[in-house]
Amino acid sequence: MRQHAKTLWFDRMKYVHMEFCVEESTDVKVDIEDDRMVFSCKNEDGVEMYNEIILYDLVQPKDSRERRSDRSITCFLRKRKEKVPWPRLTKDPNKPAWLSVDFDNWRDWAGEEEGEMAQAEEYMDLINKAGERGPPPSMDDLDDLDFTTTVVSCAPAEWKPDVGGKKETLQGFNVVLKDTVLFPEGGGQPDDRGLMNDIPVLRVTRQGPEAVHFVQSPLEPGSEVHLKLDWERRFDHMQQHSGQHLVTAIADLMFGFKTTSWELGRQRSVIELDTPMLTADQMVAIEARVNEHIRLHVPVNVRVYSVEDPAIDSVRSRGLPDDHTGPVRIIDIEGIDANMCCGTHVSNLSDLQVIKLLSTEKGKKNKTNLIFLAGDRVLNYVGRSHAVEKALTSLLKTGPEEHADAVEKLQKSAKQLQKNNLNLLRDLAVLIAQNFKSGAGKSRLFCLYRKDGDNEFMNIIVNEIGTEETLLFLTVGDEKAAGLFLLAGPTEMVAKLGPRVAELLEGKGAGKQGRFQGKANKMSRRSEVEALLQESVSELSTKEE
Repeated sequence: MRQHAKTLWFDRMKYVHMEFCVEESTDVKVDIEDDRMVFSCKNEDGVEMYNEIILYDLVQPKDSRERRSDRSITCFLRKRKEKVPWPRLTKDPNKPAWLSVDFDNWRDWAGEEEGEMAQAEEYMDLINKAGERGPPPSMDDLDDLDFTTTVVSCAPAEWKPDVGGKKETLQGFNVVLKDTVLFPEGGGQPDDRGLMNDIPVLRVTRQGPEAVHFVQSPLEPGSEVHLKLDWERRFDHMQQHSGQHLVTAIADLMFGFKTTSWELGRQRSVIELDTPMLTADQMVAIEARVNEHIRLHVPVNVRVYSVEDPAIDSVRSRGLPDDHTGPVRIIDIEGIDANMCCGTHVSNLSDLQVIKLLSTEKGKKNKTNLIFLAGDRVLNYVGRSHAVEKALTSLLKTGPEEHADAVEKLQKSAKQLQKNNLNLLRDLAVLIAQNFKSGAGKSRLFCLYRKDGDNEFMNIIVNEIGTEETLLFLTVGDEKAAGLFLLAGPTEMVAKLGPRVAELLEGKGAGKQGRFQGKANKMSRRSEVEALLQESVSELSTKEE
């Protein structure tokens, strides 16, 4: 049975919204194509209702969605050409304020009355839940969730993570799924981790509206996969991110300090504040206020708006990404802050448990970095600090209150011992040089190794012996590890032999005015260097004779 269905039109900058009034309907089907939309259902009497709508302009089916409520079906059609009104859906002051008729009627949002805006809120809530598979799974039980979805695409890829300060290349595959519960990195928040058919998901990134999962095993497009979220990592990120929103809001409300950026780190998080200084008293005041709000169990709500909604202008934001598509997500801490954000958050401030502001450091361009911890990270920090405190108590034989004084005394004692040791080394260097110069039949090559020496020790010996007639090769440091070397003597010999000495010691050095010195990575090869130098000195003596 073909017939007109009641519908409401909304022509917006990026979307056209349509609501079909289909009470008590069953077998609802909506198929959105580039230039048309097919809608069908059965009413409460079992009569089939069918509508094939030829659209006024082209839409993007992939970014279009529909959602069923108790009394209607709402479709969100993403325009191919943004900010271009559709024919017969343009402004006309002579039209009635609200229409509920057939498909030849229109409705745009310019000049909404306050009462009509209240009705329109229903559409905003629906946008957040719209999707081909219905609403996403609840976040309350994701640690036990076995979420099933479908592989859309799987392409070979590589990833170069930073492992211990070095880039490591991993070969794998970029997988796009029809739906996902894994958050892609963005908004200052790292990405989620989890399993995909028991395959570890090593990275999740965002490319336009898609979440791209990096795995090291291929998956067949069209096949079903089971996702398992690493809930411990997710919840930690939720605590830190919601904690950042709260600290940012309170710093602004109390002192007018704006947040310009933030970073959720592995051990600690950092908020960059637009102020050259944050005093100790200000830190105490901010920390007290944020923890007061945590104790008050303040709700944290997620609200979704279309891009053109004027409500967006009243929230804190650094702007939308250039490739943003779809509705805008607002994180609302009741009575405290409303902020545009794509990240994951707790539903109540009480889930943060506690926030600790650790310290501040000088930031870039006259700004201040505020370092903080939230939730379980505070508990872990206290545990680590207590373990260190116990170890120091055992080593220093004093109570925690006296640790600082005890360490200060040890530092002074160590400095004095180091000073005494240096003085002894200088005296020893002079004695070694004098002993060599006073020896009978003085050699033209002097070699010396000492484990506890330094550059000053070697230079004193060279200065005392002189370099006009003698070639000196001195090394200091651990014989089984790296150390320092110094080659000194006649300028031509040093210039010729210096690079070869560094090569044998597998180190590097530089020469200047009859001296070549640097770092030695293979101290154990000293004997090879000494043999080379002895041969060179012998050749020189033969030539002179």
